Amino acid sequence: MRFKTERLLIRELVPDDWKYMREIASDFRKSKYAIYDIPLPVKDTEIIALTKQFAETQMFYAIFLRDMMIGYICFHEDNGKYDLGYCFHSDYQGQGYAFESCCAMMNYMANERGIKIFTAGTALENKPSRKLLERLGFTLQKTERLSFQKDINGNDITFEGGIFIKHEGDFSVSTPSNDI
Repeated sequence: MRFKTERLLIRELVPDDWKYMREIASDFRKSKYAIYDIPLPVKDTEIIALTKQFAETQMFYAIFLRDMMIGYICFHEDNGKYDLGYCFHSDYQGQGYAFESCCAMMNYMANERGIKIFTAGTALENKPSRKLLERLGFTLQKTERLSFQKDINGNDITFEGGIFIKHEGDFSVSTPSNDI
């Protein structure tokens, strides 16, 4: 699966994308929002193995601007619902790339795979992620107390996470412009 949107190329993640994934993971670790997610590895052997594992699922998609992978989108199936995940390098945030590519991928998943319900989770404190989900048409369904990391004393870093949902409807906010 490969297609273009207005500005981006979207294709399935492949094992050779590991260097891009390392760069995205390293960048994300510097973010103030990193404490709200499971940390991706940055050591070569670990990120190579993880990228291969992600690629094998065929549910991870690399997002390219020209010849640079700027982020990825992934889905996890859960009882007929597809959970949307994403991570974009900070140099490319706030420019509509995540919105453009998420719209295109949800449209693709709805049309090609018949997906009718999408979910997504993010920390309530992660205002940019919440804004993206709301712009994509997701609504907050519930919240839950979560912890993915520990502080320097070994205590859980807890936060309020939001579970968002988008039901069947118009996923065609952005349609792939042409198959390649």
